[in-house]
Amino acid sequence: MITISERGKNMPSSPIRKLASFADAAKKEGVKVYHLNIGQPDIETPAIMMEAVSNAHLKVLEYTDSAGILSFRKKLAEYYNSKNIDVDYNDILITIGGSEGILFAFMACLDAGDEIIVPEPFYANYIGFAMAAGIKIIPITSSIESGFALPPIESFKEKIRDKTKGIFICNPNNPTGYVYSEDELLQIRDLIKEKDLYLFSDEAYTEFSYEGKVKSTLTLEGVEDRVIMIDTFSKKYSACGARIGALVTKNKEVIEAVMKFSQARLSPPTLEQIAAEAALGLPADYFEATRAEYKNRRDTLIGRLSKMEGVYCQSPQGAFYAMAKLPVIDTDAFCQWLLTDFRLSNTTIMLAPASGFYTTPGLGKDEVRLAYVLNQTDINAAMDCLEAALKAYPQHLRK
Repeated sequence: MITISERGKNMPSSPIRKLASFADAAKKEGVKVYHLNIGQPDIETPAIMMEAVSNAHLKVLEYTDSAGILSFRKKLAEYYNSKNIDVDYNDILITIGGSEGILFAFMACLDAGDEIIVPEPFYANYIGFAMAAGIKIIPITSSIESGFALPPIESFKEKIRDKTKGIFICNPNNPTGYVYSEDELLQIRDLIKEKDLYLFSDEAYTEFSYEGKVKSTLTLEGVEDRVIMIDTFSKKYSACGARIGALVTKNKEVIEAVMKFSQARLSPPTLEQIAAEAALGLPADYFEATRAEYKNRRDTLIGRLSKMEGVYCQSPQGAFYAMAKLPVIDTDAFCQWLLTDFRLSNTTIMLAPASGFYTTPGLGKDEVRLAYVLNQTDINAAMDCLEAALKAYPQHLRK
């Protein structure tokens, strides 16, 4: 009998989207669902991006260079330079979202069977990218009690073996919102230098740090040829559907290898690159208002969670996510119940159960990720739902 691949069988469902069918069913019944499960901001995409596409007046929608439009890459290099990141356009390849950048980085730098160490919880799709590249993620667990700070560097050393080829971090972190300190990044730098490893760094949320600036891994001295940074326009400019990202590294051999994969998929999408290039023309203070809005949303969310009995959540420092521990036995079951059985004035809430952000069995079963991407009025309404739901949840399913 013909069957699908083992890869297909083992590919995990997204913890962010796997409950979508239950949310859709609720909506068909006329229920309003507050989506805190996914990082889809409701902040308006800059008009300049839409206008750039409208004004392109292309007679033929052609392929672009496989590396991306040259003028776009040059402007992106200027953007990084303004953040004290010393790169030029030759160090940048435009990718179809940050997702493709991560996959290309894995495929260019690692062989099948190689291992990378990743602090968990981590963005669930990393598992899929690793599976597609034939590599293995080795988790190092961080804890909600410490705010998901970097685990002791000794725990990384204990995991390093012959197959270990790199460390992968996300800063600011998705799903935790933690921002790695300069001291933590220097510890990682010293380790990759000592053990001759790559450092893969997902820096999609660098513009959203609420207690200070984020230090890019590309500014770490002495390891310039070991760092591969992945960026994206999805979150910065509330343009998730545009699917434009970038892979940035000073390692010329890596750039040449990634370019081969880029050529195999021909080119990034033309119109989205035009839009993204236009976004780089926004005023330097563009992010100030957006950052302030997210900070207010964060404070509203954390303020409400802190008053709920049995709920524990530290205030995240960056991105627009928070991880909360709930007084329930299994958040996968609880999140599904919210969509199928719970209603508060014909409304409910959709959350992302946290077990999918861990690879160590059993972890995250009492945690959820909340994306504070809705306005404060909707966040308060969603918290009304959560507070009422925790009280209404069957007693035998609570802690």
